[in-house]
Amino acid sequence: EDPSLERHFKGHRDAVTSVDFSLNKKQLASGSMDSCLMIWSMKPQMRAYRFVGHKDAVLCVQFSPSGHLVASGSRDKTVRLWVPSVQGESTAFKAHTGTVRSVHFCSDGQSFVTASDDKTVKVWTVHRQKFLFSLSQHINWVRCARFSPDGRLIVSASDDKTVKLWDKTSRECIHSFCEHGGFVNHVDFHPSGTCIAAAGTDSTVKVWDVRMNRLLQHYQGNSVVNSLSFHPSGNYLVTASNDSTLKILDLLEGRLLYTLHGHQGPATCVAFSRTGELFASGGSDEQVMVWKTNFDAADSGDALKTQKSGTSVDGSLLTGSEIDCGIHHKKTKTQDPGRNHEQQEEGASLVNTLEHIMGQLDVLTQTVSILEQRLTLTEDKLKECLENQQKIIQKKTN
Repeated sequence: EDPSLERHFKGHRDAVTSVDFSLNKKQLASGSMDSCLMIWSMKPQMRAYRFVGHKDAVLCVQFSPSGHLVASGSRDKTVRLWVPSVQGESTAFKAHTGTVRSVHFCSDGQSFVTASDDKTVKVWTVHRQKFLFSLSQHINWVRCARFSPDGRLIVSASDDKTVKLWDKTSRECIHSFCEHGGFVNHVDFHPSGTCIAAAGTDSTVKVWDVRMNRLLQHYQGNSVVNSLSFHPSGNYLVTASNDSTLKILDLLEGRLLYTLHGHQGPATCVAFSRTGELFASGGSDEQVMVWKTNFDAADSGDALKTQKSGTSVDGSLLTGSEIDCGIHHKKTKTQDPGRNHEQQEEGASLVNTLEHIMGQLDVLTQTVSILEQRLTLTEDKLKECLENQQKIIQKKTN
């Protein structure tokens, strides 16, 4: 089947800027120019949560790896960490001196990276949101920053038309990719960690090998590309463009597979779920759409058009067989089915237990941060009251 529109959510009052799925696909977070963060339930008839706290547009949202926290960045220069529950409690801190355009958790869940109009990329701890270090070689707004899957590298995209690759340990810029002819809106790592893809205002998507720092693929579109997301298999890439379309690119064959029509106006953001069965998109039409992936067949559906390579995609730099960035089909080994099943069950049980423990730690950490923040506010109010009392006493004495 072709990709199909599963659901669409209405609730935002301005353009949607960012979307992200939780680990278990039960929740979807979205940020908007309306200054709100929404948490949508994937279960039918379940109400959405509207989180209010930012004083200006919310430009980025992301679930922590465990799914027990959501980070958001805003034009109000702050980052907030939310517990995605009915109460919607959060801690806030001033992260930058300019708009925060991007927030991304490291795969270990212990730190996150932010990018800002103040031309810097900053790394923070999740616990107490402690500042660790800053990366500051960009000479214009930084629109996006991402950790590599193993957490050892950081990639950033900027209005200075460059994509920069950083070593997290040495904090040095390893390489600058300068092939874009316009602002670079979005960048992300391939699931293998060996490639990056970037989208720009020059209507292109470029894929580089970060081991040899060479351009692998170049896709030329007809409109500004705002966002992109790799399928977890690493074989596909979905993009969101100003021409209101989502495009699915086949990285193995270096060609455009599908053009999806759904949004009225620019498609601003797009993201695959952690397993790749679904992807979500947001647009200037205030809508959040959830699509089922279904990549197997290639027949044309009502909501989309299939295009072969050459119409609006230029995959001529390399053919699919020449790509070497970890994009390969998996090979399976033959094992004893009974034993294999037992091992899989034991492994899955252990992973679930560890994820649950990590999730509870996330929530405890966040609860402590919220209590600390409230305590600080209470102390400040007490100090203010004491100062006012002292002033009154002094006036009476005089």
